[in-house]
Amino acid sequence: MTEYRGMPAVKAMAEDFKSRVAELKDKGVYPKLAVVRVGAREDDIAYEKGIMKRFCAVGADVSVIELPIDIDENSFEETIKELNEDEKVHGILVFRPLPKQLSDDRLKEIIRPDKDVDSISMVNAAKVFAGDKTGYAPCTAQAVMELLAHYDVDLTGKRVVIVGRSLVVGKPLAMLMLAKNATVTVCHTRTKNIEDECRRADILVACAGSAKMIKKDYTNPGQIVVDVGINFVDGAMCGDVDYDDVAEHVAAITPVPGGVGTVTTSVLLKHTLESAYAATRSKA
Repeated sequence: MTEYRGMPAVKAMAEDFKSRVAELKDKGVYPKLAVVRVGAREDDIAYEKGIMKRFCAVGADVSVIELPIDIDENSFEETIKELNEDEKVHGILVFRPLPKQLSDDRLKEIIRPDKDVDSISMVNAAKVFAGDKTGYAPCTAQAVMELLAHYDVDLTGKRVVIVGRSLVVGKPLAMLMLAKNATVTVCHTRTKNIEDECRRADILVACAGSAKMIKKDYTNPGQIVVDVGINFVDGAMCGDVDYDDVAEHVAAITPVPGGVGTVTTSVLLKHTLESAYAATRSKA
């Protein structure tokens, strides 16, 4: 069994990003992400620190806009619109879920698609489904693709089974896999004989949000298992795959923690750099 860990991919991406940031700065462009945080949730702050560390390591900038937890809709929208128009900002990341008084649907409408580096707007979702490479895929879905590419996994002709159909991972990941010529099946809670479907896969991706649901009898010995899940059981983080039950019975597996999640912040950086490059081209 081979373990596909995220950090080797992250380090390889970082080397590439350093040269890209330097190239942008030579052109007078300083790639910058604006992080919008409403309130001070511990998990948001932890993610924010991880983002700042990853960006700073390659010379990119992060600006944090902390808003009061009781901010009204109009004031919140004005903040987003100001970031939309700020030429020094190339990416916007809004931590969600938002407080109840704020509209998630309105955010999706008003955030500029070219700065929407975590793909919450319907414009980017449509571009991903249409195969338009100018659209940004959700970072977690793209992180799966980056991880597989790092380990030289050729998806052409491979049978891929994705367990989970969310707009954040399952559905966009299916489109990204199809673009690489995989044959994709998307399973969910109503799928009949789901164990049989999973066993037939060359690559099995678990992203259902159900702790340790994928057991040994879902897998086959030649399979690559990608675990996207983040769950907590008795205070310990685990994935959607029962790692201890599955690991020795498959060809390769991603751990949780230390797998796909590790790569997600690097994808956020990649998208921000792509937005910065697009901004330079639009000025040319």
